[in-house]
Amino acid sequence: MESKKHKLFLTIKDHSVSKESFELYRDETLDLVYTHPQPSEKVLPKYYESEDYISHTDGKRSLFEKAYHFVKNIALKNKLQLINGLHKQKGALLDIGAGTGEFLSVANENGWNCFGVEPSEKAKAIALKKGVTFADTTLQLEDHSFDVITMWHVLEHVPNIENQIKELKRLLKPKGTIIIAVPNFNSFDAKQYGVFWAAYDVPRHLWHFSKTAIKLLFQKQGLELTQISPMKFDAFYVSLLSEKYKTGNMNFVKAFFIGLQSNIKAKHSLEYSSHIYVIKNAKN
Repeated sequence: MESKKHKLFLTIKDHSVSKESFELYRDETLDLVYTHPQPSEKVLPKYYESEDYISHTDGKRSLFEKAYHFVKNIALKNKLQLINGLHKQKGALLDIGAGTGEFLSVANENGWNCFGVEPSEKAKAIALKKGVTFADTTLQLEDHSFDVITMWHVLEHVPNIENQIKELKRLLKPKGTIIIAVPNFNSFDAKQYGVFWAAYDVPRHLWHFSKTAIKLLFQKQGLELTQISPMKFDAFYVSLLSEKYKTGNMNFVKAFFIGLQSNIKAKHSLEYSSHIYVIKNAKN
C-alpha cells in the first residue's frame, strides 16, 4: 500500500521496545489503518526483543502478569467452547501464531488433532514442553487439510495480509472455519486513549482493523464473515497498558473504569475493544 494514497490517521510511538515513532495511515475504502513505515521482515524481530512481551512468556512475576494469565485461562475455555459449538465433530485444528501453546494444549486435551505455527523460537520452546506439534511454516501443510484455523491476535502482525488470507483459504477444508481475533480501532477505549492506545502496538502491529476491513478483505478471497463476537476482557487489559503508556503507571481504578465504559458503550455501538470473527467459504 502506498501511504500517499491515504490520509494520515495518527503518529504513534513504540512505547514498549524501541521508543521510535511511526505513522498510521487510513484506507477509507476498506476502513483499514496501517503502520508506516513497516519494518522489513529481517528487521522486525528486534521489535519483539523484550522480557515484557507477554504473549511470548509464561512469566507470572508481577500482579499484572498474574492477572493476565488468570484472564487468559478463562479466555481459553471460551475459545474452546466456541470451536466446539461450531464443529460438533472434532477434527484437525491449526493455530497460526501459537505463542507458548496454551490454546493448542487445551484443544488437544479436548480431542482435537492440533498443529501450530510460531515464529518465536523462545515461545515455541515453551510450547514444545506442553506437547504441542509444530510445522515450520504453513507452506509445509497440505491443501484443504484443516477443519478449524485460528489466529488469536496474530493477523495484525502479518506483513502481507492478502497472501495470508489466500493461504488460509488453501489450508481450509470446504466446510471448515477460520477464526480471527484482532483489536478494533473504532472502540471507545481506542478513541479515549488515542496515541497511547496500547493495541496500536507499533510496529509489531502492522495493520489495525475495523469490522468492515475484515469483511471486505476476506470477501475478496471468496470467504464470508458469518459471526462477530466481543472480547470483553480486552478492554480492561488494553486500558491498563494504555494507562502505563500515558502516565507511567498502571492506574488500575481508572483503567477498570475506561474498560467498563468501553464495554457498556459497545452494547449499543457494537464496537468492542477486540472482536472474534468467524469466517467460512462463501459457497457453504
